[in-house]
Amino acid sequence: MLTLAFSPCPNDTFMFWAMLHRQVDTFGLTFGTEMKDIEQLNRAATEQVFDVVKISYAHYPRVSAAYQLLTAGSALGFGNGPLLISRRKIYPDEVPHLRIAIPGVDTTANRLLTMAYPTAANRKTYLFSDIEEAVLSNEADAGLLIHETRFTYAQKGLRKIMDMGEYWEKETGLPLPLGAIAVRRELPEETKRQVNAALRESVRFALQNPRMTDDFVTRHAQAMEPDVCRKHINLYVNEFSIDLGETGTKAVETLLGNKIF
Repeated sequence: MLTLAFSPCPNDTFMFWAMLHRQVDTFGLTFGTEMKDIEQLNRAATEQVFDVVKISYAHYPRVSAAYQLLTAGSALGFGNGPLLISRRKIYPDEVPHLRIAIPGVDTTANRLLTMAYPTAANRKTYLFSDIEEAVLSNEADAGLLIHETRFTYAQKGLRKIMDMGEYWEKETGLPLPLGAIAVRRELPEETKRQVNAALRESVRFALQNPRMTDDFVTRHAQAMEPDVCRKHINLYVNEFSIDLGETGTKAVETLLGNKIF
């Protein structure tokens, strides 16, 4: 029995469904699961709460002594970056002076914001799903959107300042690494390989049989519209989720500035 934690977002529930519902070989492993927001998951990794845990790639340096990354289960790709949004038109030279709502200090989104605007120091952490409202209510001048909120902000009258994924791709030419699955280093090597293999096949199974995951995904999607769920999955689950490969590994190492495998 391994403890496993990931987010209730559609990309995670989609990827883990087959593994948790015995549709792929789990090599005799069983999992006790919890679902948490990404900032809670990052904190849990810092506290070494779980055997297997979803984290932000940007958080990995803080937990690398206790965890290592799997090559399966990543949210990594092109055109999937966080969005910096506001109520009014904002010019680039204004951004360093704004009150900015972020989804977590150690999120990849916040790391990208630091890369693009290193002097933007007035930041406050919110639950990712509360950031739109923080901007609409004028608690914040701008907000950094991740997950499904990147599909809904325009409907609420908010406007884009910058697509952080476009910024990353222009700077590097690489896909953007957002989230990863990490496994406790102290586990037996064979167990770690089995977790990675089970997750790899779970992602592959879901991509080949997407309708089978619908009930599980919808149940945890926090009243998200079905079309938004599908867009979310299509954006964040791809060939890099099956295996990072050479390009994905290069992207992660570029973001973190060091070798990881």
